Amino acid sequence: MAEKVITGCCQNSRQSQEVLYRHFFPIMQRMVSRYTRDEDQLIDILNNGFLKVFKNIQSYTYAGSFEGWIRKIMFHSVSNYFRSKKTDVKFLVFEDNPMVNETASSNLYFDDLMAFVKELPDKHQQVFHLYAIEGFKHKEIGAQLNISENTSKWYLSEARKLMQEKIGKRYASR
Repeated sequence: MAEKVITGCCQNSRQSQEVLYRHFFPIMQRMVSRYTRDEDQLIDILNNGFLKVFKNIQSYTYAGSFEGWIRKIMFHSVSNYFRSKKTDVKFLVFEDNPMVNETASSNLYFDDLMAFVKELPDKHQQVFHLYAIEGFKHKEIGAQLNISENTSKWYLSEARKLMQEKIGKRYASR
């Protein structure tokens, strides 16, 4: 993103804000759609996320990628949305997976899921985070972590299996 647009957003230029919004909306939409398929939730999360971006853009220090900075804000927007609504989040772990029972998936909240992610082995956690949270494709993950695209897919698959086992064990006792 051009420094001129970021500077314009810092000065509350509506034109710069529109340029930024139009550029990043489809990227952030793909990221947020990993957490919800409900169109109303998706729009609420995106709108709140972009509002936070525009309110806090002065705090961007040009250290690291601007897209990464926006992704973090959007991720927190997802987390805050599900926490405030006290609703469950159907996450990648549950997509079309009959192994995880309905009670477990309906009782799992975003913070619980993030705790399970933190329990994963390092490489599994990195791949899961880059794919599920930041929205990178396996080819991009492979390049970042110096692994093959197929190895990235394997780590994601294994991460899902490990999380499903942990979730199943936790909620089986309830």
